[in-house]
Amino acid sequence: MINSSVFSYVDVLSKTADAAWKRNEIIGNNISNVDTPGYKRQDIDFESQLRQALGNSRYETVDAKVAHLSGTELEARVYTDSANFSYRLDGNNVDIDTEGVTLAANQIKYNGLIDSIKQEFANLKMVIK
Repeated sequence: MINSSVFSYVDVLSKTADAAWKRNEIIGNNISNVDTPGYKRQDIDFESQLRQALGNSRYETVDAKVAHLSGTELEARVYTDSANFSYRLDGNNVDIDTEGVTLAANQIKYNGLIDSIKQEFANLKMVIK
C-alpha cells in the first residue's frame, strides 16, 4: 500500500474541531454556573499546543509539519482560568458578557473548521474522479 498523508489535514482539522466543540461545552458550563458562589471559569488550551507542534521546525513546509504531527501531541487541556481572580465578592469569576462573546467567536471558528473539513473531502472526491 502507498504510504500517504492524504488525511493529515483532515486529522488536524478534526482534532481542532473537537477542541472547539469541547470549548462550547465548557463555555456552556461556565454560563450555567454564573450564579454559583465560588465557581471559577474553565477554558481549554489547544491552540498553543497546535502552534507549538507546527512550529518545531522552521525550515519545513506546512505539509511536512502536518504530516509529522501525531495524535498524542494534540490533546486539548482543560484548565481553570484565573483561579485567584474574582469579579465578585462571592468568589465567582464568570463574566456573562465575556462568555457570550467567547461562545460566539468559538462558534464561528467551529463552523469554519467544519467548512474546511468539508472542503478537504471535496478535494479528495475531485481527485478520485
